[in-house]
Amino acid sequence: MPSDTTQNQNDITGRCYCGTVSLRFSAPPQIVAYCHCSDCRRWTGAPAPAFAAFAPDTLTLSPDLGPGTSHTPGVTRWNCPDCGSPIAAQFDYLPDQTYVPIGLLDQAADFPPAMHCHSGSTLPWLHMNDTLPRANDSGRDALTASHDI
Repeated sequence: MPSDTTQNQNDITGRCYCGTVSLRFSAPPQIVAYCHCSDCRRWTGAPAPAFAAFAPDTLTLSPDLGPGTSHTPGVTRWNCPDCGSPIAAQFDYLPDQTYVPIGLLDQAADFPPAMHCHSGSTLPWLHMNDTLPRANDSGRDALTASHDI
């Protein structure tokens, strides 16, 4: 993932819990979605984490976090080396998107989720009474259609 210090006033910014890793995006997210899969729950510790999908070439990380780790086939994830915060994830089946936990963004309030993915894996005690579309699987069709947003 690229590392650079040039910043534009319209950039979307964020950071990890300890501040070691900063993120900058030169374009808004393609889509924001809740994920109910067990992998994302374990990675973030949240029952239904929300992620913003960005075009990979719009993301700049400082410092560069290297190649990332892969504990699930087809998924690469990056975490802060100091505090362990989840930073970003890339999925082989969604090559034009990098997913970032929405809570890392300084402008998180400006980007509400637009859908639920893996809703068939929602924890039975979690009641999210919204009217957002729900995909029982990854929602790949809806997520890839977001390129037109």
